[in-house]
Amino acid sequence: MTLKSLIASAAIATVATGAFADDTSTVTTFYDLLSNPGSQEHVTAFEAATSDDWVSLGDYSGDEKTREAFLGQMGGFTQLMPDLNWAIQDMHQDGETFIVRSRATGTPVAPFFGVDGQGRSFDIMTIDIHELENGVIVRTYHVEDWAGALQQLSGQ
Repeated sequence: MTLKSLIASAAIATVATGAFADDTSTVTTFYDLLSNPGSQEHVTAFEAATSDDWVSLGDYSGDEKTREAFLGQMGGFTQLMPDLNWAIQDMHQDGETFIVRSRATGTPVAPFFGVDGQGRSFDIMTIDIHELENGVIVRTYHVEDWAGALQQLSGQ
């Protein structure tokens, strides 16, 4: 390897590493919002980290949740679960695709999916796949163990 190609390789590696670090920060912004759904600061950061036409897909029904609908849901979550926390446990990146395993905990203050938890909390696993383009999230696929949450809230 010549000195010229060594320098070029180092420059490419430096640029790529910086881009990956920025993308990791972008994805982390998503979980910051989930843990602080009532914070305008986190809403603004989420909007900057996602494209205008970002969609959330949670099943194969063909229904896509828009960014506006998602933010509306998060506003409801802040009322229902003021202590909601969504902690990243593991993050893997392949190009512009991120897979995140996280842990969601919370204590609903009113019935949640029809279950009155009577002050109980839940602790569940979630898996998300975020697709980025040009440094912003354009699509998120997600699975949460809501059945497990309801079981915990019902005291079973």
